[in-house]
Amino acid sequence: MPGLIGKKIGMTSVFSVEGKNIPCTVIEAGPCAVSQVRTLEKDGYEALQLGFLDKKEKHATKPEIGHFKKAGTAPKKKVAEFSSFDGTAKLGDILTVELFEASDFVDITGFSKGKGFQGVVRRHGFGGVGESTHGQHNRLRAPGSIGASSYPSRVFKGMRMAGRHGGIKVTVQNIEILKVIPENNLLIVKGSVPGPNGSYIIVEK
Repeated sequence: MPGLIGKKIGMTSVFSVEGKNIPCTVIEAGPCAVSQVRTLEKDGYEALQLGFLDKKEKHATKPEIGHFKKAGTAPKKKVAEFSSFDGTAKLGDILTVELFEASDFVDITGFSKGKGFQGVVRRHGFGGVGESTHGQHNRLRAPGSIGASSYPSRVFKGMRMAGRHGGIKVTVQNIEILKVIPENNLLIVKGSVPGPNGSYIIVEK
């Protein structure tokens, strides 16, 4: 789907016409340069490769410099591909936040905040042991049994246990755009989006 690469600025709130306080997220979306045009004849599929935020040439590899020089733009920090553009965009074009309009609904993809190693209560929502007075010792937040001993004598794959939590790719769908501020390349969307402030996100129609 057509879209832009952006950066999460942070959260705030706005008031609706009815006087309701609506939590929202501010996103810097674009401007993105078209760094490559994928075609059916050459690549087997159609898409646009977009680049976001300039990167100094001393921090880019020679292949990166040559790749972006073909598009007539500086090397970019973040690159992503988008399909289903209308076909009017050409190599080197600049796509801005004006691609979107207020009241549009978009899908937003980002990497969730990493929480490190967490137990089963935090990671999977286990309830823990309720009755702590009847001989219960210090196992309030333990996972309990993870399998039988005699049969099958192993732990099944997919058993919910403690481990690394967060830091995964997450897509939230049907997020409403409340306001578009083209002069500052900003989108204000309803609710929260994945990732910490300053992280890259993908906004798709």
